[in-house]
Amino acid sequence: GDGGRAWAKLGERLARLADIDAKAGDRRSAGRKYRRAALYDFVAERNMSSHDGRRLEFYRKALGEFRKFVEFMDEPVEFVEVPYQGDTLPALFVPGKGVTGPAPCMIHFDGFDVMKEVLYLRGIATELSERGISVLLVDHPGVGEALRLKGMKLFPETEVPASACVDYLETRPDVRADRIGIIAISLGGYFAPRAASFEKRLACCVAWGAIWDYGAISESRAKKLEGKALSVSDWVDHIKYVFGTETVEEALAITRRMTLEGVISNLTCPLLITHGEADKQVPLEYAQKTYDAAVNSSRRELKVFTAEEGGVEHCQVDNAPNGTDYMCDWIMDVLK
Repeated sequence: GDGGRAWAKLGERLARLADIDAKAGDRRSAGRKYRRAALYDFVAERNMSSHDGRRLEFYRKALGEFRKFVEFMDEPVEFVEVPYQGDTLPALFVPGKGVTGPAPCMIHFDGFDVMKEVLYLRGIATELSERGISVLLVDHPGVGEALRLKGMKLFPETEVPASACVDYLETRPDVRADRIGIIAISLGGYFAPRAASFEKRLACCVAWGAIWDYGAISESRAKKLEGKALSVSDWVDHIKYVFGTETVEEALAITRRMTLEGVISNLTCPLLITHGEADKQVPLEYAQKTYDAAVNSSRRELKVFTAEEGGVEHCQVDNAPNGTDYMCDWIMDVLK
């Protein structure tokens, strides 16, 4: 709650300064400030209770600031809507650079609580684009705009939104339909392999941080929080919001279905799993289990980041470029 408001204050100040730059015609300075304002407001929103009446206001503010950042800095971002079950999934399309004709493309799903704009600001789409690979960053059910503005809740069968994304990309003349892959971060270590196990049009899969069994992780988190005023726990609040349940128990029942056991043996495309050796959120053994069970992948690789090279924490938050470079080079090698 209060943490969110502190972030929001910084966002407000930056947006105000950005407006002044914009009025003066200093486009790049304005864009840089809108970029930071958006980040502050996305973090503010995430740190507010889902019951906070002003939460959506900050979220919409962040979306607006991100759009202004794109506009003022001429970022190569196209705001698109992916047709999905009579509605749409909001997404950002970033074209691969220096490609004549259709380019390979990666669908980028989110994690438990990160959204497409934040992923864009983390820079992986830019790195793939520099390598001639397009990216579709998607807010699928349970995250970002799909959750907040459309009320779409998370469910285990991530191949459903992934297939909708492939359908959409197949309609774009600038995308090579036979070279569409999927990558996802954090809880995306379940989302992406699950999707690629059933959507056979996907040409490769990257689990940016492994998740073998989300049910087990969720159960252990809930246990740790027991007796710690569950009602005020941010994680408890968010998991009910994401799954659209009244109670934690109902949410946990859904997470129990989120396992790669008996699923990932269906995956046949190339698979890369990255994991930090000191990941405090997800045990390293989950990465090994995912790798071991992917017996039908045509080319599987497990990359564990060690202290020597950096990137040992959850999804390489301690050394993001190491993780990004490795994944992008692997994707380029597989798709091109």
